[in-house]
Amino acid sequence: MQYVSTRGGDIRFSSALAIRQGIAPDGGLLVPESFPQLSIHEITSMAGMNYVERAVRILSLYLTDYTPAELRDFAEQAYGEDKFGPDPAPLVQLNKYNDREFMLELWHGPTAAFKDMALQLLPHLMTAALRKTGEPREVCILTATSGDTGKAALEGFRDVPGTSVIVFYPSKGVSDAQRLQMVTQEGDNLSVIAVEGNFDDAQTGVKRIFADEPLKIQLQQQGVFLSSANSINWGRLVPQIVYYFSAYADLIKRTKIEPGETVNFVVPTGNFGNILAAYYARRMGLPIHKLICASNSNRVLSDFIRDGSYKSRREFYRTNSPSMDILVSSNLERLLFELCDRDSGRIREWMAALSDTGTYTIDKSTLRQLQEVIVGGFADDAGTMKTIRELYDRCDHLVDTHTAVGFNVYGRYAARSGDISKTIFVATASPFKFGAAVSDALNGNGYSKGRSEATLLTLLSEESGLEIPLTLVDLAKKPVRHTRMIQKEDMKDVIVSILTKQTADQHQE
Repeated sequence: MQYVSTRGGDIRFSSALAIRQGIAPDGGLLVPESFPQLSIHEITSMAGMNYVERAVRILSLYLTDYTPAELRDFAEQAYGEDKFGPDPAPLVQLNKYNDREFMLELWHGPTAAFKDMALQLLPHLMTAALRKTGEPREVCILTATSGDTGKAALEGFRDVPGTSVIVFYPSKGVSDAQRLQMVTQEGDNLSVIAVEGNFDDAQTGVKRIFADEPLKIQLQQQGVFLSSANSINWGRLVPQIVYYFSAYADLIKRTKIEPGETVNFVVPTGNFGNILAAYYARRMGLPIHKLICASNSNRVLSDFIRDGSYKSRREFYRTNSPSMDILVSSNLERLLFELCDRDSGRIREWMAALSDTGTYTIDKSTLRQLQEVIVGGFADDAGTMKTIRELYDRCDHLVDTHTAVGFNVYGRYAARSGDISKTIFVATASPFKFGAAVSDALNGNGYSKGRSEATLLTLLSEESGLEIPLTLVDLAKKPVRHTRMIQKEDMKDVIVSILTKQTADQHQE
């Protein structure tokens, strides 16, 4: 399988090179030349496989530079029971008397968020890519995070030889648990830095750094190059395709659907990577009826799906679902590339307009294709809190704020559409990662005030009967190792300083 840039050019990239680079030289995103197809018979056969076997089946179609034996070894290490428990991506029926609603729990990994599903695998793919492409330099994984990617990248790449990680996060745009997970992270090759501003400020800064040619030359002289752990990197995105096939196979295994029956997926969406993976699964033959794209008050995607105009320069809201507090959804570029028949000229035009003016409008034909597959909607903080309580009362399932946004949006979609397709809700984080908001949803606004994070988690555990994820236990007692805070204009200088120091330290050893 070869990869091409969404912004054109004749260059083809191998899967290993695509993962090593993270982003195309022209600033575009790398996508597969074509989508491999799976028949209903082949999808049905996955019902008899475990998660590792399913992962190898899907990954081997895209990562053709890697042998099946390598992929199996990597998947076994990434999804072992010591990290994820007995099932990395369990499918839970919400109510035993209702065969239409299921929840795909993607938060059983080391950091209690869905990013683990890819970021436990990416370090293996990345280090192998360095070997396969003959790359002599060390790689610095540069990442902007709205809360979960940062911790998952730090955990995945911690002390991995030949790598370092620099994570930028918005200083006031993550939950207390997310912040503590990052600033207490151990590892000699890691740097965590708060940026004054929101996630889009951090993400825009990272994109500019990737496009900075003089910086690339300077780092090359130091024996370092930059790559990404954000979903702009194909190695981050492709593992996410797996769990959509896995969920469908589990429904077949439990005889909840007939092979070939279409289902809906409800996906809380910020940077558009998670729902894009579902769209790719659909392109490969997975029987998906509708993808419900659920946004919070930063409703740029919901508005875009409705009228085809992307307008990023709008009021930014800090919400109780902070991982979705995003106004520039990078992976949307990949979707549009497919919907406009891979017309890279139009992609360049739209992305240039977004950069220059903060807005672009797609043509009616592309919008119509978008709306045939994807339904958009949003929920504000009050609606999110109400949904957490209602779902707990109705099904005895406790969900985090992001997953609740999905349930809220789906409820209104189902009411107006009459769609009775079986539906899978993608649960993206443990409710314990957002203990204050979830506690207030269950007990009333203000309940969390004056109570420590540890107290709130203990009370939530007692109420729900769920165990607190190990990554969150005694989090507040861990020593803070990363305290730096900077202005967004200083991101490049900080990177140079960190990497220059690392190079000097290595020469002294």
